[in-house]
Amino acid sequence: MALSMYQASVPVFIHYLTAFAKILDKAAAHAAARKIDPAVLAGMRLAPDMFPFAQQVRSATDHALRVGGGLSGLEAPKLADGDATFDQLKERIAKTVAFLKGLKPAQIDGTEEKEVTLTLGGKPRPFKGQALLVDFALPNFYFHVTTAYAILRHAGVEIGKRDYMGLPPA
Repeated sequence: MALSMYQASVPVFIHYLTAFAKILDKAAAHAAARKIDPAVLAGMRLAPDMFPFAQQVRSATDHALRVGGGLSGLEAPKLADGDATFDQLKERIAKTVAFLKGLKPAQIDGTEEKEVTLTLGGKPRPFKGQALLVDFALPNFYFHVTTAYAILRHAGVEIGKRDYMGLPPA
């Protein structure tokens, strides 16, 4: 059986966002134990021209929402861009996951050729459904989740690949 558009998107986004919410708990505990202002972690970057941690998390959720909304034809929730605390970012993830969990395979499957137009950088950008998912959204989603993870690792948060992958402790 072929991998469907739904299987390649919604469960993937839910899995990694749920895992990242747990990583946020570890980051909050790390900050509290070391008396680090959580705003410092939220503002950390790997390089000066990269988004800070909080924006990496926001970007990951935005990509998941764009795909879910664009492919299903449903209006995805509009989430504010000011969230920066661990609790706010966890709430953002929870809202994203709740929207995704409401999507049914029948709303996503068969959308490989569906025309979906996103506004990127203030300009409309048309995609076919499969290209949106495979060539744009998934690579961007993984990039932002991985970069957020790397920022926390760089800051000394004790997380590992199992945390990133959403696997139970060994």
